[in-house]
Amino acid sequence: MELKDLSSNWKKLQATLENEKPQSLKRKPSEDVPQQQKNGVKRIRASVKSSTKGPQKLKIARDTRMGSYLKPAAPSASLALWAEDNDIPAKDLAAAYRTSSSNSSLQIFKHDDKINEGLSSAADAGKYVAIDCEMVGVGPTPENESALARVSIVNYHGDQVYDSFVQPKEAITDYRTFVSGITPKLLQEARSFETVQADVAALLQGKILIGHSVKNDLEALLLGHPKRDIRDTSRHPAYRQVAGGKTPGLKRLAKQILEVDIQGGEHSSIEDARATMLLFRREKEGFEREHQKRWGAPRHTETNGTDKGRAKGRRKKKK
Repeated sequence: MELKDLSSNWKKLQATLENEKPQSLKRKPSEDVPQQQKNGVKRIRASVKSSTKGPQKLKIARDTRMGSYLKPAAPSASLALWAEDNDIPAKDLAAAYRTSSSNSSLQIFKHDDKINEGLSSAADAGKYVAIDCEMVGVGPTPENESALARVSIVNYHGDQVYDSFVQPKEAITDYRTFVSGITPKLLQEARSFETVQADVAALLQGKILIGHSVKNDLEALLLGHPKRDIRDTSRHPAYRQVAGGKTPGLKRLAKQILEVDIQGGEHSSIEDARATMLLFRREKEGFEREHQKRWGAPRHTETNGTDKGRAKGRRKKKK
C-alpha cells in the first residue's frame, strides 16, 4: 500500500512506531491464587471461585495461528492506550504493528518509564488510577509466603504516577526473578515499607481504584479502600465469561479482549497496571452499570466519562 493512500491516523501511528524502543517485560505471581497476609506477609490459601450468571457477551479475539513461528507479536498495553487516546482504530493498530518490524518478539512502549522514581513529577493522578504490585518469597516456605517488593500506579491514560521498590521486613528467600523481575541489586535502592505505604495511601485518597484481584495488592500494602470506589477487572461479569465463570488471569484477558501481549517473561508491574486500566476503559460503561446495581447512583458527577489526569505540560485531549 502506498503511503499516500494511508489514513492520517495510520500515518500518525507509523511515525510513532518508528520512534519506539523495546524494553524487557516483567511479571508478577499468578493472579488466579487469592492470598491472605499477616504482618505484611501474604500466605496462599485455596478458594472456591463461583461463576457469575448472565454476563454480557464480549467479542473475544480469535487466534487461528497458535504455535506459528511467523505470528507477529501483539501490541503492548502502552501502545494500545496511546492508540485509544488518539482515536486510532484497533484494526489500524494491528495492521501497522504487523508491518512495523521484522522482529516478531519486539515489544513497543511509548512511555518513558522512570523505574523506582516514587511519586512522578511529570504526571497528575486524576480521578482514576490503576495499581499493580510485585512480590518476593519470604520465610522457610517462600512458595507459600509473599512480601511486597514493588508498587506501580498509572493514571487513566497510562502515565506512570508512582513506582517504587519496597524493602520487605522479612528475610527474602526467593526473589522470584524469573517472574517478578526483582533482584538483590534492585532492592538496594528500595524504599521502606512504611514510606511506600504512606505514599500510596495519600495517592489513593478520593480516587477510583482499578486493579486485577486488587484485594491482594491492598492486603500486601496493609491498606484499605472504599469498596464502592474499587473497579476490579477480575470480578467483572463480562470478563469472567472468558474463563467460564472463574477468575480470569490478567494475561489471558489482555490477549483475548485487548489483543495485547503482557507478561512475556518477567512481569512489569507498570505494564500490568496499564493493561488493567485499558481493560477498565474498554468496558467502562459495563463496570458502571454493575456498580450502580450494587451501590446506586454514583456520588461523583462525571461530566464526560473520562479522566482529567494527564502528564503536566501536555495538551489535554477533548472528548
